Amino acid sequence: MVYNMKILQLGEFGLIEALKQFAPVSKAVIKGIGDDAAVLPYSKSEYLLFTTDMLAEDTHFTRRMPPQGIGHKALACSISDIAAMGGWPSYAVVSIGIPKSLSVSFIKDVYKGIQRTARDFNVSIVGGDTIKTDKMVINVALLGLVEKKYLVTRDGAKSGDWIFVTGSLGGSFKSKRHLNFTPRLAQARFLVEKFKPNAMMDISDGLSGDLNHILQASRVGARLDHASIPRRKGVSLSQALNDGEDFELLFTLSPKKARSLMDWQARAKSFYFYPIGAITANAKEKIHSKSFTHFK
Repeated sequence: MVYNMKILQLGEFGLIEALKQFAPVSKAVIKGIGDDAAVLPYSKSEYLLFTTDMLAEDTHFTRRMPPQGIGHKALACSISDIAAMGGWPSYAVVSIGIPKSLSVSFIKDVYKGIQRTARDFNVSIVGGDTIKTDKMVINVALLGLVEKKYLVTRDGAKSGDWIFVTGSLGGSFKSKRHLNFTPRLAQARFLVEKFKPNAMMDISDGLSGDLNHILQASRVGARLDHASIPRRKGVSLSQALNDGEDFELLFTLSPKKARSLMDWQARAKSFYFYPIGAITANAKEKIHSKSFTHFK
């Protein structure tokens, strides 16, 4: 029984699987636990998207980092989740746990960062909660919408699909890029409207680990062309595969659509998409991963 194990033994995703049975879901829910956002009924032509992200001091940021960057990251992480589903963000609530010794000025600047990003992406902050904690914790819950015809989930990858990423990987935490990244909302909307990926998610825990999520959900395997994986300057292959905090999009396209995307890219040169491998039919072909997980 997993409930006799320590959380350290079970790991983050094992714990999520174990707790799923305690999360009641009505038949109206389109997709619950297991993707970048929940997919809920909304209208004849659209779904409601609902996601949440929690950032903890000394895990996702430190107090020595710029507070406006911390605020930006708190909201941008959730915007990235909405983008990965093919949608656009709308309303958020922000809850924060604060040590009583922290200066009001620091928290004001955190909220300035949230405010700036909310304005940039047309998100309304409509509420939240504030409590006392030993270390800072920020939780954002974000709603969004997506047209039914443009919804993309993790479980649609097919054998023969090309695997793509939207930008260079690795070194995000060390370089502080994780505090100022731009969620790939524009790229996601372009993709779903023009090419409709078979599967898509954002890269938060690392390419290798997140690709394995797609493979597991889609019951397929993958082979990567390591030489084709775009890396930031000074970043090793291992870092590009495993560092995480990149918040680029990871997606798959049929060979026909993939070639069309490459033809478009050669002409337009407005967005860049990088083919890095292919989906295989062998579900045992997983990617060796040392990506970040909590509790390890």
